[in-house]
Amino acid sequence: MSPTADPSDSSAVVAAPPPVTLITGPEELLRDRAVSAVIARARAVDHDTEVRDLPGSGLAAGVVTGHASPSLFGEFTVIVLRDPQDAADDVQTEVKAYLAAPAEDVSLVLVHPGGVKGKALLDAARKAGADVVECKQVKWESDKLRFVQTEFAQAHRKVSGDAAGALVDAVGADLPELAAACAQLIADTTGLVDRRAVEQYHAGRVEVSGFKVADAAVEGRPDEALRLLRHALATGADPVPVNAAIAAGLRSIAWVAGASRNARPDDVARDLGIAPFQVRKARGQLAGWSPDGMALAIEAVARADEQIKGGGADPVYALERAIVTIGRARAGT
Repeated sequence: MSPTADPSDSSAVVAAPPPVTLITGPEELLRDRAVSAVIARARAVDHDTEVRDLPGSGLAAGVVTGHASPSLFGEFTVIVLRDPQDAADDVQTEVKAYLAAPAEDVSLVLVHPGGVKGKALLDAARKAGADVVECKQVKWESDKLRFVQTEFAQAHRKVSGDAAGALVDAVGADLPELAAACAQLIADTTGLVDRRAVEQYHAGRVEVSGFKVADAAVEGRPDEALRLLRHALATGADPVPVNAAIAAGLRSIAWVAGASRNARPDDVARDLGIAPFQVRKARGQLAGWSPDGMALAIEAVARADEQIKGGGADPVYALERAIVTIGRARAGT
């Protein structure tokens, strides 16, 4: 989809949205934004654009084509059909027929949540030359970080990498809440948004995860790892998943160490069954590790796992001892 022009810019040449737009994917926030972009684009051409927002479920035959009929006053019309896969067969047949000969001054927007249901209608839309907007799931941490950075970039603002990470940690996986947090920081701050600004707005919510403890441990920062561990435990973290995160970090480094340094991260990730960002992260953490040191570190984590799960008297001490041992193993002492 072409970017929406600013209606206030008289020099901008604004094109009407395409006759058919297919918005598909599981991320509801991104789907809603894509719908809004089509409507904004239509209203930049015709301020009096009429919008018809229709649910697929329970929709009667003839409604879509009825709204697509020429308007008495000649205004542009946007018809948003949500969940078309839930529409009755006769409605889907009607829409497929419409796709073959869309009306003038009308933009039909099909909003589909993804999946195979309604595939025939989606295929018909693609075959008719629909403008396709993919709203893929923002699943991995790297995707969330990229989402935050894009939110700031679109507002012509900058956010530091550690601030973006802190914001994801504070808000979590809920995309609308993450977008709202970005909007709040953009509205209430100036200049570069750093980690301190995030922590001021989300005091008490930036929790220390086991993965942060693990990163500090495997990167040769045992003192910081111990500090982060104490904070994590104080906020309710359990020693078992923290130790598991450290073990996972060590395994990733060991696996990546055995792969070719010249291989693409995507190729290594496919071979190892992990995500490409994990490969890039492990490559960055690999420096300083020897095979003997890695073996000692893995042994320390395995010993801690046994003691944490009942083999020792003090799980926290076992975890702290493992972190110290990992630091020494990496340093070669």
